[in-house]
Amino acid sequence: MKIATLNANGLRSAAKKGVVDWLSSSDIDICCLQEIRIQHAQLSDELLPAGWHACWYPALRPGYSGTAILSRSVPDHTQYGLQFDLCDSEGRWLECHFASLVIVSLYLPSGSANDAAQVRKDEFLERLLPILQQKLAADPERSWIICGDFNIAHQEIDLKNWKSNQKNSGFLPHERSWFSQLLNDLSLIDAFRTLNPEPNQYTWWSQRGNAYANNVGWRIDYQIVSSTLLSALRSTQIVTTPRFSDHAPLIVEYTL
Repeated sequence: MKIATLNANGLRSAAKKGVVDWLSSSDIDICCLQEIRIQHAQLSDELLPAGWHACWYPALRPGYSGTAILSRSVPDHTQYGLQFDLCDSEGRWLECHFASLVIVSLYLPSGSANDAAQVRKDEFLERLLPILQQKLAADPERSWIICGDFNIAHQEIDLKNWKSNQKNSGFLPHERSWFSQLLNDLSLIDAFRTLNPEPNQYTWWSQRGNAYANNVGWRIDYQIVSSTLLSALRSTQIVTTPRFSDHAPLIVEYTL
């Protein structure tokens, strides 16, 4: 099974750049999307590969945030949101169950705009951890794959200019500590880093200063998985070309 995650930076824009055709011709089974920036009334057949199923979770605010999960099979159950407004009004958590496997598309807030944005992000992080811990403990027989844009580079290897970004949102010490706690306390694994320990592997590049051309990037898109899936991890890939967004699709293949 191959699972992809992508911050689309606007699904209609990504579709014009070929993301739907790319999915149609791929062997990907499930694609988690973030920042779809679309409302239900704007959905059309051109935004979904033929024969695929889609769960959409738009934000209340038009042209902003939102998540989706596209799959070749229909999920057994879908949950929208986590029952707190900061998450649910912006469509930031979408959860689909396929037998004993749970797939999540998660879009964590960015804190880079200003101090208020960082406060919102920190509040989200604080609320998410105990909710997720409760979810995993309530159904230990299920395996989880949490895909998405976390807006955090976890380790120094995960961004090019880590020394100059230590006081910037996305690489703040308390954000990185939160990420470590997520992995350690909940027995979760960073699938990509488990399979690929090499440096200079990024999923997002600023649109300033030829960052993409010079590979001055950040790895902020993840597939965080249950430790029970460690033996199922087979291969991973960051698709840097073609470009559908300022983020790159991250694919992980599982033996399931």
